[in-house]
Amino acid sequence: MAEDAGEDAGEGSLYVLTAVLLTPAQFPSILGDDYPQACALLGVAPAVDGYGLVLGQDEEGARWTVVVDDVSLVATAIASWDCGMEYDLSPDERTIVVSLAGWPLDLAVAAPGVPDPHDPEQGADGTGRVPLAPPSAEVWGPAQRRMGADQIALQWADWRERFQSGGENRVAHAGLDRALSEARGYTENPPPPGRVRSSFAGEDARMLRVDGPGWSLVARTDDIAFVLLDEEPSGVIPVPRDAELPGLLEGLDRVAVRPS
Repeated sequence: MAEDAGEDAGEGSLYVLTAVLLTPAQFPSILGDDYPQACALLGVAPAVDGYGLVLGQDEEGARWTVVVDDVSLVATAIASWDCGMEYDLSPDERTIVVSLAGWPLDLAVAAPGVPDPHDPEQGADGTGRVPLAPPSAEVWGPAQRRMGADQIALQWADWRERFQSGGENRVAHAGLDRALSEARGYTENPPPPGRVRSSFAGEDARMLRVDGPGWSLVARTDDIAFVLLDEEPSGVIPVPRDAELPGLLEGLDRVAVRPS
């Protein structure tokens, strides 16, 4: 996928490796509990239309993340790549909001013909900040909790199979009670954009991803839910479809942002 985008990343061209969207409805959960948090991590304002993040290497092999405001271009490139098609992602310089040293995501690919991926020197992007880097996989914290919830959403059938009985009572857990109470509060007072997201899950169902301080929830509107907590490293708590859950999920879906 590496392509010479001809952008100003440091002093030379950027060889594009991948790209992701940063919008209220679609953003890497690794960056924050909601869209404004994700934007703050990258030092950009939470624009209504969002951004595209273009990740690549310069001619010296250094990692760069280029934030562009041409969301449609990045979305088209991602859709083309997902279909196995080639697409030359070359954003116009006028669309570049900022070029940041490092990558916020862990990539297993590299541009051919340039040195191995490495971070440029601190301050190379003019911000003075430490280069972006993905969170460590050796610890458990908010980023790992959100990534865990994302994985459950992606592998719903496998996780659902582990809890086939579905008729058990909800476990007694103070952290779970707090998470569900705060999620219920979202249905009455909508939280910041992106804290509740809804995506197509087949037939008439939606997949919900909800985050809050110290917790993440993933659920299908026609099924059960799973909750992950900061205080429960790598733990996954199932929430059975009891009398309360359907109404909660319906309310969350009502206030959720959806991909356009």
